Amino acid sequence: MSLPYMAIAFEKFNYKTGIFSPFVGLKNFEYFFKSSWAWTITRNTLVINVLFLAVGTVCAVALAIALNEVHAKRLLKTSQSFMLFPYFISWVIVSYMLQGILGTDNGLINNIIISMGGEKINFYADANYWYPILLILNIWKTTGYNAIVYLAAITGIDEGLYEAAYIDGATRWKRIRYITLPLLMPTICILTLMSVGRIFYGDFGMMYAIIRDNSSLMPIAEVIDTYVYRTFKNTGDPSLSMAVGLYQSIVGFILVFTSNWIVRRHFPDGALF
Repeated sequence: MSLPYMAIAFEKFNYKTGIFSPFVGLKNFEYFFKSSWAWTITRNTLVINVLFLAVGTVCAVALAIALNEVHAKRLLKTSQSFMLFPYFISWVIVSYMLQGILGTDNGLINNIIISMGGEKINFYADANYWYPILLILNIWKTTGYNAIVYLAAITGIDEGLYEAAYIDGATRWKRIRYITLPLLMPTICILTLMSVGRIFYGDFGMMYAIIRDNSSLMPIAEVIDTYVYRTFKNTGDPSLSMAVGLYQSIVGFILVFTSNWIVRRHFPDGALF
């Protein structure tokens, strides 16, 4: 039902006429690509999501393998519960927790720095700190949840393969390297391909709750989703927002097909289609 409304990206939207508003061609796209923010938000969205995808996948797979090696069921269940808990915490709550850690006046880190004779650091005024901070937050919040999927795939591997390798003298590391990881690769590829489709979509809830309207951090933390929201809030023109959203969707579509084509050529079992 929402597809016809993509037409407003090529129109000067009028609330009375709706999708039958005057056609203006590519002027809305021109407004975006000629703005100083076009390259900045595209770069930020790609850099942040590539970091999240690459590091997050490695951490989730490593955690799933580590959990698979835990044979105490009570410890395993307790660990999984603790790891899943961050996933269900609202980003708004996380933002206040982060303020308590990084705050300039009463933040935990600054209190430690002062107690050691150092000077306060204004984290919220220096953009250089925020790629690592955002990456740590993403790993803390999502790794436990993502690891469950990989753990489910690992538990589906035939135990006979591990027993045969153990009898042949394979160490635990060799069993992981030559059995677990190769058999886990199709799942890793499929989930990565699905994530690549959203690599042009920033986590709006995360970015807006953490960064808010802090102009000092926007040069490295403003992503396409938050830009679309701010554009609509400031201009009230849905045509401009739809143009940026359509650009976002088209690039994501191209990335999925390109990534799937590459995977299908080199690792057919991991392709989506």
